[in-house]
Amino acid sequence: MKKQLNLIKTGKMIGGVATGLADYFEIDVTLVRVLLIAAIIAPVPAVFPYLILWAVMPVRNEQYQMSI
Repeated sequence: MKKQLNLIKTGKMIGGVATGLADYFEIDVTLVRVLLIAAIIAPVPAVFPYLILWAVMPVRNEQYQMSI
């Protein structure tokens, strides 16, 4: 089955982008959120790529199991 990058509505904080990226790359969602926050306050803000991903990623409404 081909992997697809999706927004995940369950377990989201703002738009579900971090949750979708964490699911796609099979890493912890907290790490992705920390990296996104660091990228937003970096000299080259990542706000625009985040908003673009939020707008273009398809939504997947299924239960997301967050790893602790």
